[in-house]
Amino acid sequence: MWFVIPCGILAVIAVYLLVQGIRCPIAVRAGRERLAAYEAKKVTLSYGSMTYVDKGEGKGILSVHGIFGGYDQACDTCQEISADYRIIAPSRFGYLGSDVKGDGTPAEQAAAYAELLDELGLDKVYLLATSAGGTIAIRFALDYPQRTKGLICFCSAMPYTEQPEDYAKYAGPPAFLVNDFAMFAISPLFKPIMGMEPSAIYSMLPVSERREGVVLDAAVNNPDMARNFDRYDIESLQVPTLILHAKDDKLADYAQTEKAVPRFPSCTFLSFETGGHLMAGHSEEIRGAVAEFISSH
Repeated sequence: MWFVIPCGILAVIAVYLLVQGIRCPIAVRAGRERLAAYEAKKVTLSYGSMTYVDKGEGKGILSVHGIFGGYDQACDTCQEISADYRIIAPSRFGYLGSDVKGDGTPAEQAAAYAELLDELGLDKVYLLATSAGGTIAIRFALDYPQRTKGLICFCSAMPYTEQPEDYAKYAGPPAFLVNDFAMFAISPLFKPIMGMEPSAIYSMLPVSERREGVVLDAAVNNPDMARNFDRYDIESLQVPTLILHAKDDKLADYAQTEKAVPRFPSCTFLSFETGGHLMAGHSEEIRGAVAEFISSH
């Protein structure tokens, strides 16, 4: 019996991996077909290429996506409000065809965004940031207040209230997991670990075309507000801020957001009891809050 049980477990695992190995390439091909539907554009900036989607009319919103994102995630985040505004949805450094400038720091990513706005003839925009994109959006608002109409944060990274004594130097998935098959294989664990449905994997594929950005986020972007705490003088922000967050978010710490809110000089804070990292089920409240924020500023 001691021999049969382990063998049975190994057989189940082997069958599971075999099935996932067959399904994964099919899902990756579907992911590439899905990306083609966005009709992304590419612009050559001073340091290299950036891919982006530019759609809609009205006041401009620059959408700053999170980890495992790209122009598709940046676009999808604004789906509920895209009919009312002009959405600029670039891929951040290392994602879906966007090159990396220098070390890929948040300051360099903010500078690249400013250059993109120059190319598009946009003087000022609202920034809408999700998850890991919060660091870059906050950096942009600090470095380019004259180009920022307002800062909108959806379950995004938040600054600390004091210099942390210790922090994760690498804040993200292990690099060996950042590939199509590994992420597809572990997707059934998304719910207990991240509070997201396993089907979220289909919006992340192909992971292979996002890998550089994911590793860069984990090593450089995500730890930046802890590593360079003194460079994030949030109290000096010159732009209004709207922060939305769900209390049951398993990826962006709601408690840290609550502590950080008072640091923002002109801030509206809206929280939800449920919804997780994607604030599911609150599209109408979110759309109304964004519309009121933009009309007020």
